[in-house]
Amino acid sequence: MKTEELTTLVVDALEDLKAVDLHVIDVRDKTSITDVMVIASGTSSRHVRSLAENVALTAKRQGIPALGEEGIDAGEWALIDLGDVVVHVMQPEVRDFYQLAKLWETDEQSTDEASQAG
Repeated sequence: MKTEELTTLVVDALEDLKAVDLHVIDVRDKTSITDVMVIASGTSSRHVRSLAENVALTAKRQGIPALGEEGIDAGEWALIDLGDVVVHVMQPEVRDFYQLAKLWETDEQSTDEASQAG
């Protein structure tokens, strides 16, 4: 499955369970670890767990088993590593503290996303 298709699959799985503040960042030019990072928030620890589990299950059903899953049981920050796409699902307080989007996105991406939103 191509990176773009996997990204769409992940975004759809997150949107199906009402993920909050979904953010997709292309990091191909910044790291060799992954191509895309998807960051989303859940409204509670249960919601974070459900979102992360849904991503992992949806990908597995499409023949893409997760390479790693971290933090799902705690429900504060769950990470699903799908190879070309890494998914971070966090509670808003954790997300505000770590500011992953600011770490990975460029000024150009911020400008592009702002212009698309408005």
